[in-house]
Amino acid sequence: MRFRILFRAMSAVFVISMSGPMLPGCAHQEIYPPDFELPKEFLLGPEDVLEIAVWRNQDLSRTTAIRPDGLISMSIIGDIQAAGLSANALAERIAERLAKFVTNPAVSISVKEINSYSVFVLGEVTKPGKYQLKSFTTLLQAISLAGGFTEFAKKNKLQVVRNGSNGDGRVHEIRIPVSYSDLLSGHSGNFVLKPGDTVVVP
Repeated sequence: MRFRILFRAMSAVFVISMSGPMLPGCAHQEIYPPDFELPKEFLLGPEDVLEIAVWRNQDLSRTTAIRPDGLISMSIIGDIQAAGLSANALAERIAERLAKFVTNPAVSISVKEINSYSVFVLGEVTKPGKYQLKSFTTLLQAISLAGGFTEFAKKNKLQVVRNGSNGDGRVHEIRIPVSYSDLLSGHSGNFVLKPGDTVVVP
C-alpha cells in the first residue's frame, strides 16, 4: 500500500517537472525577452529627412534634415528636439510650440529619407563596414549582410556594442555577449539591432 502511494507521488512530481517547461509562454519568454521585441514605432535620428507640413501655412512648411545634435530649426519657434521621437510625437511638439503664434496649428510629418538607422559589423566577416538600413534588422540579418563569417571567426564570442543610458543623463557603452550557437539553437533571442550598434566578430 505504501509503495503504491509513494509511486503515485513520484509520478505526479515527474509529470509536473516534465510539463513545466511546456507551459504556454514560458519558453517563448526565455528565448525572446521583452527587451528584444520588435519596436512598435520608428524613432527619428540624425540625418533623417523630414517633410513638415503646417496646414494653411506654406511659410512654416518645409523639408529639413535632423542635425547631428538631434535638433531641427523652424521659423518662429527656433530649434526643437527631433531625434528620439516618433514622427507623430514630433508633430505634436511642433504644434504645441506654434500654438503661441498660430491659431489651432495642424502639423503633419512624413519621413522622406531614413538615414539614421545604420549599424557597423566589424572583425571576422567577409564584408566588414557600415550598413545603412531601411527596415528593422536582426543580429543574424546584419551578419548575413556582411557576407557571413570568415573561417577564423570565433562565432560563440560575438559582442554587440551599444550606447545606452542608465538614467543619469550620460551615455554609457553597453556590451552584449552573444553565442552564435545559442542563436541557432533558440537558446538566445535573435534581437533587433538599434541605430549605431556595432557587431564585433572576433
